[in-house]
Amino acid sequence: MKVQVDQNLCQGHTICSMVAPEVFHLKDEDGHAYAIEGDVPTEFEAAAHEAVFSCPERAIREMSEHAVQET
Repeated sequence: MKVQVDQNLCQGHTICSMVAPEVFHLKDEDGHAYAIEGDVPTEFEAAAHEAVFSCPERAIREMSEHAVQET
């Protein structure tokens, strides 16, 4: 499982970093969240999944192995 934060949607509510601090971190310059690179470690997948659904802006997406990233 991978997760991605849409920086255009993130408003810096910080819920994701409270729910899954091992997966989501906050940028110093604007307080917006970013996700760890690569696969979420198995032991943190449940928390990451909860963060996806807890985001009030719906700025976090779960990426499957087969998903193609938009550019």
